[in-house]
Amino acid sequence: MNAHETVLKAYEYFGEGNMEKLATLYHEDYVFYMNGMHRLSGTYHGFEDWAKNCLAKIPQVLSNFNLEILTSFSDGSRVFVHARSTADGLDAYFGHYAVVQDGKIKEFHVFDDSQKVAHAMKAVI
Repeated sequence: MNAHETVLKAYEYFGEGNMEKLATLYHEDYVFYMNGMHRLSGTYHGFEDWAKNCLAKIPQVLSNFNLEILTSFSDGSRVFVHARSTADGLDAYFGHYAVVQDGKIKEFHVFDDSQKVAHAMKAVI
């Protein structure tokens, strides 16, 4: 798979909730960056850290979460995804940037509307 296909496959496995297959797509030195100041914000090191401390919490903090890819493109090892996310109290557009190295996702930067996400989590009034 090329970088673009690898990233799109990760979204597919994420949507299916298939963590076992999802884990196979990530580099051993994987780093995930989530912008904002809410319960999921921060930097996660390694797939296990990200899966346990971010992904596993999504259903608790964003009921009925859904992510729809609107468009995506790649420039070699770099992939950008424009997505729409909905959940109870959330309807927002997100930008995701991934770097693929050696056929695995090494970096993932989330440029979500963190204010809307925080509001949906009832972190702001």
